[in-house]
Amino acid sequence: MVAMSNPAEGPGIPGGADDSAETALTAVEHQLSLLWRRARSISHHLSRQVHPDMEPAAYGLLSVIRKQGPMRLTELASSIGVGKPSVSRQIAFLERLGLVSKEADPLDGRAQIIRLTPTGEDRMHEVQDARREVFRERLGEWPLEELQTLSRYIAKLNATYERDGFPRDEPE
Repeated sequence: MVAMSNPAEGPGIPGGADDSAETALTAVEHQLSLLWRRARSISHHLSRQVHPDMEPAAYGLLSVIRKQGPMRLTELASSIGVGKPSVSRQIAFLERLGLVSKEADPLDGRAQIIRLTPTGEDRMHEVQDARREVFRERLGEWPLEELQTLSRYIAKLNATYERDGFPRDEPE
């Protein structure tokens, strides 16, 4: 076993026992996979807080609409890189719950604009405020410089994925 001065260091972590690029990439992949699994679990939990029958995909759609504002179904599907039929089913579900509404697009009467209802806005506000509080609890003791560095690195990773043609926004 290798003695480590920093618990984040070790085999496969830059600065640890083995600094090869392949080992470092494997470590990054492992850590990101762990983070993504946790994010999916959190998303599932958050969606259930909005409504007990809600799937994480529907929660993600609400997040995108809340962040970007009212939009057409095709824009919504495009923004998350999912097919229109899948988004349409989720929107119908959200409409039945009273969380979104559809209205005629003033620029094209054949199209519809999807927006959060006041109830949808209230539920998302509550849930997202609670999520931010969890971030504050988990990361509040981190030094400001480390938080800023983490933010820059995540932004750099997101920019790489965007550049390479992955969807701009994934559901939160």
